[in-house]
Amino acid sequence: MAAQNFDVIVIGAGPGGYVAAIRASQLGQKVAIIERENLGGICLNWGCIPTKALLRSAEVFHLMHRAKEFGLAATGISYDLNAVVARSRGVAKQLSGGIGHLMKKHKVTVFMGEATLPAKGKVSVTSAKGVEELTAKSIILATGARARELPGLEADGDLVWTYRHALQPKRMPKKLLVIGSGAIGIEFASFFNTLGADTTVVEVMDRVLPVEDAEVSAFAKKAFVKQGMKILEKTTVKKLDRGNGKVTAHLEDAKGTTTMEFDTVISAVGIIGNIENLGLEALGVKIDRTHVVTDEFCRTGVEGLYAIGDIAGAPWLAHKASHEGVMVAELIAGGHPHPIKPGSIAGCTYCHPQVASVGMTEAKAKEAGFELKVGRFPFIGNGKAIALGEAEGFIKTIFDAKTGELLGAHMIGAEVTELIQGYVIGRALETTEEDLMNTVFPHPTLSEMMHESVLDAYGRALHI
Repeated sequence: MAAQNFDVIVIGAGPGGYVAAIRASQLGQKVAIIERENLGGICLNWGCIPTKALLRSAEVFHLMHRAKEFGLAATGISYDLNAVVARSRGVAKQLSGGIGHLMKKHKVTVFMGEATLPAKGKVSVTSAKGVEELTAKSIILATGARARELPGLEADGDLVWTYRHALQPKRMPKKLLVIGSGAIGIEFASFFNTLGADTTVVEVMDRVLPVEDAEVSAFAKKAFVKQGMKILEKTTVKKLDRGNGKVTAHLEDAKGTTTMEFDTVISAVGIIGNIENLGLEALGVKIDRTHVVTDEFCRTGVEGLYAIGDIAGAPWLAHKASHEGVMVAELIAGGHPHPIKPGSIAGCTYCHPQVASVGMTEAKAKEAGFELKVGRFPFIGNGKAIALGEAEGFIKTIFDAKTGELLGAHMIGAEVTELIQGYVIGRALETTEEDLMNTVFPHPTLSEMMHESVLDAYGRALHI
């Protein structure tokens, strides 16, 4: 069968791949996209979206228990785990179906199957139909990543779960161990803990949410402990002994080794890139620790071959993948896009309380040699936060004392994942403290705390 020719072939239909396909099509390219599992990738089907649906159920459940505080009555509060999961799956299905519609709308040819690259500019797709040969001048790798599994801690779907098992739990854990306190680990810990699981979180680093600013980590830990979680920092899970309906975890810290018993373990110890069986090594693609090495424009060094999203390395975030997809599509079409600055990409964690950040932590800014002005403002000083019954949290801003550049912003509390974008835009527009101080923030809103935090960095806060 003759090869089918395209201008651009995208491998992987997650938030990087499908967005790259749409943008390439908008720019007049003939585009094909190949996906082996679900349109929308992990993010829509097994990651960002369904976890937020679960966490929303937990948040509503938590609020129902607080009804009395708001002058309301709610009795006999309970949940149906199967119904909570069914809602989450329904949300994912709706969005995945939407991607299929977007592909049709933009005239992107979809191939459901496994892709390999037999030679430069060539892609073979193996599916139920057999093998189809495609060619294109430009190929975009957007194959994403999967859960890292450590030796002896491998998931079995019964006693030991990855995020995929945790999204469709067979049962409600009674005594839960979560290994890893990054975004994925802490979100599942937050979900199951809120629904009543006795939850222990083990983190090998010296603090939970280790990529966040140290003050945010400390505040988060206090909040989690208050909610009943046990947090074990500087601790390693050496091995898991699996028995009948129980797991004995061997935990090691500076004091030695102890054992604890659980009925469920969730492993969330990072991710590894999906680089296998594509034929990348034979093409001469450089790979470093399961990720494809690229330049700032996502070029792999092999002519016409690009890599975006999780496969191209940190930060492992859907919005970074999407933005890279757009950038590469524009580059292919002859445009001159700006490269992406990792320091301008916000990170959001949807535990309770929420955590969000952009730019440098205070420690990193000091390490980089900046003289700093640091401001903080607590939720307890904000009228809207008190009215919402969400008075726990703070906003922290870090400025270069010499130039007034906003170097970083860090938040913990209600809805901070929505608020952070104000500072993201500020950084994109190269804002200074003066611009932010002269901006009028609406009242009463949580966003006023962003203004106050800036004012505080310069000794001008009004409400503390």
